[in-house]
Amino acid sequence: MIQETEKENKMKEQLAKIRAEALAAFAGAQDSAQLDALRVQYLGKKGELTAVLKMMGKLSPEERPQMGQLANDVRAALERALEERGRELEAAALERRLKEEAVDVTIPGKAVSLGHKHPMSIALDEIKEIFIGMGFDVLDGPEIELASYNFDRLNADEGHPSRDWSDTFYFDKDSRVMLRSQTSPMQVRAMETRSLPIRIIAPGRVYRKDEVDATHSPMFHQVEGMVIDRNVTMADLKGTLNLLVESLYGKGTQTRFRPHHFPFTEPSCEMDVQCHKCGGKGCPTCKGEGWIELLGAGVTNPHVHEMSGIDTSKYSGLAWGMGLERAAMRRFKIADLRLMFENDVRFLEQF
Repeated sequence: MIQETEKENKMKEQLAKIRAEALAAFAGAQDSAQLDALRVQYLGKKGELTAVLKMMGKLSPEERPQMGQLANDVRAALERALEERGRELEAAALERRLKEEAVDVTIPGKAVSLGHKHPMSIALDEIKEIFIGMGFDVLDGPEIELASYNFDRLNADEGHPSRDWSDTFYFDKDSRVMLRSQTSPMQVRAMETRSLPIRIIAPGRVYRKDEVDATHSPMFHQVEGMVIDRNVTMADLKGTLNLLVESLYGKGTQTRFRPHHFPFTEPSCEMDVQCHKCGGKGCPTCKGEGWIELLGAGVTNPHVHEMSGIDTSKYSGLAWGMGLERAAMRRFKIADLRLMFENDVRFLEQF
């Protein structure tokens, strides 16, 4: 009996010691990691309080309830202290973080560097605005095209030089699927899907196996134009294109129309604008000619209309395709087409 009382007293002393030490240790913890280590030390499966509780098996049945209640009180007190200290540490950590990340709202902000529109985007927007003002719609179409749209339906039969592998990027051996070499397929797509009369432009990328120089690139941009209506003539075409050029480059801009041949127009012509670099005297940009080709155009070949089911006795058409890069070069007096693809910030910041 005396031995059991001594065991009970020893357990009480141990519980009181654990409680006092643990509460002091919890209060002195400086961060959550240290606090968690103390939790394991005192309340873990192998902790000091658990070790004392394992000694309860040596007590008499009469003593166990009392010691069990005392041990539970100690555990509850430690858990409360642990939770309170955890909240205090979290609040302190948050306060430190807020101080470290504080922003002085009175400090002037950093200037935001704004981008610039690409010169070709500026030129294209101006071209769209001009044609929309004349009642045209703007269309978009696929860059991977069928040869039937790019050539066959535009009166460029097998054997035409433009269909050679040396000029065109094909995907298959049969030369039926390709990267479009012109935006002219949009003429056919418009005739298939739109009701008459038709007034459209179709800007987009095109691809040809050209050597890179100051005015050529294997990837470039065109703006296709087409009108189908009653009684339209070559005079209407020249008037429309001269209005476009004067709207882009200013009144009095010099142009010339040269006879040419395209399979899908008859008669056909090419339109040149006077070289912006030399004023017509001849320079490397215009290859000494004084003029830069801007577009090809003509009155639509009746056979092209007939292949799309249009009555050529009632309707005639006009078509043209202009190089957007050259339009931008003339618009902003850029000497070399390659500058527009180099992404040189010093160049782009000028626009």
